[in-house]
Amino acid sequence: MGLIPDFGSLAFTLVAFVAALSIIVAIHEYGHYIVGRWCGIKADVFSIGMGPVLLSRTDKRGTQWQVAAFPVGGYVKFRGDANAASVGQADTPGLDPAEARSTMAGAPVWARALTVAAGPVFNFVLSIAVFAIVLMLRGVATDPLTVDEVMPLPDVTQQIEPGDRLLQIAGQDVPGVADLSAFVDTLPLEAELDYLIERGGERLTVSAPYPYPPIAGGVSPQSAASDVGIREGEVVTAIDGTPVFAFSQLREIVGNSGGETMTLAIWSPATDTAREVALTPKRMDLPLPEGGFETRWLIGITGGMFLVPERANPGILSAFSYGVEQTGFIIQSSLSGLYHMAAGAISSCNLQGPIGIAQTSGAAASAGLLSFVWFIAVLSTAVGLLNLFPIPVLDGGHLVFHAFEAISGRPPSDRALNVLMAVGLALLGTLMVFAIGNDFLCP
Repeated sequence: MGLIPDFGSLAFTLVAFVAALSIIVAIHEYGHYIVGRWCGIKADVFSIGMGPVLLSRTDKRGTQWQVAAFPVGGYVKFRGDANAASVGQADTPGLDPAEARSTMAGAPVWARALTVAAGPVFNFVLSIAVFAIVLMLRGVATDPLTVDEVMPLPDVTQQIEPGDRLLQIAGQDVPGVADLSAFVDTLPLEAELDYLIERGGERLTVSAPYPYPPIAGGVSPQSAASDVGIREGEVVTAIDGTPVFAFSQLREIVGNSGGETMTLAIWSPATDTAREVALTPKRMDLPLPEGGFETRWLIGITGGMFLVPERANPGILSAFSYGVEQTGFIIQSSLSGLYHMAAGAISSCNLQGPIGIAQTSGAAASAGLLSFVWFIAVLSTAVGLLNLFPIPVLDGGHLVFHAFEAISGRPPSDRALNVLMAVGLALLGTLMVFAIGNDFLCP
């Protein structure tokens, strides 16, 4: 698959990428702006984008809000900044103490540090909020497990109906939703099983498919499955001519493929038609909850049940906790990934550049609104984390400068700042070139 399949795909990808990046940058810069304002530091310019100004207006506080021509970032220029990066300080002769206090140079070090830290923090807040909202919109499955919708499957007996309450499968009591996955692993590996259900107050034994058939509950962007057009809800019925009826069979065959190209028979419920696709599994390094990584062959399909359970709103506190957990996991796995890449334990191809990120944003947008905002939350966490790295020109580098000033009682010299900024730019430039190289050279 080429980097840019066609003009329509390119345009859609660029629009999705610019939209995602603009939202993330706007939140990041607003964090700097609003906390700076709370700390008594005035902002002269709030810009989304760089370069020539397309639209602008000045508010009653004297801040110019603008949209610039090139949507590759943004900035807040505080009063007293020598430049938009807040590196060095402009001359401020003739200012009285109150006016000097409203500049970046005249503000106490704690105010400057809070203002700098606010950008990444607001990125994390955005991520937490998005993850929480998505969970509240999707809801969580309720106990006991009750059927809301039945997914269509080919050539299988299906006697379960919406509203049925699942009591037993193959003679075993159905546990709570949290333990369902482990429970299914104990069931006989058969295409059809007996289900004890409650329907309209009456208990019945009916026949239905294996709980987790080889259905595409989700398709990851930029995956082998996505590349050949497999869509959510479609069903894998055979691999290289061997019938499969359980997702565990699909996972095992792909995992043992060694990256060899395979032919999948796909059934589409939308058209009730079958087709065959040839794809090659990709080797992926997956973060583990306990830390570290596991290398596996994957085609980019996540499993799902043949039924959709009834769901309920989890509540604000549970959703917030989930958002914090997801954001924390991304931070932890990102740091772990960088460490393992530096140590040579996992492939450096795990580092995407702007082209790869843009492609992923386009694929996420194609998958639907919830998928796209989820991607924004993931990318926002990554942007916040990157900005906290102690590299000059990034927020983390500025925080190191402020910490030095707080401890020593004086800021770094202009000469030291210039040298450190040059080193920081060189580091970021090298990293960017390496990441862009990955976009072109990695499979």
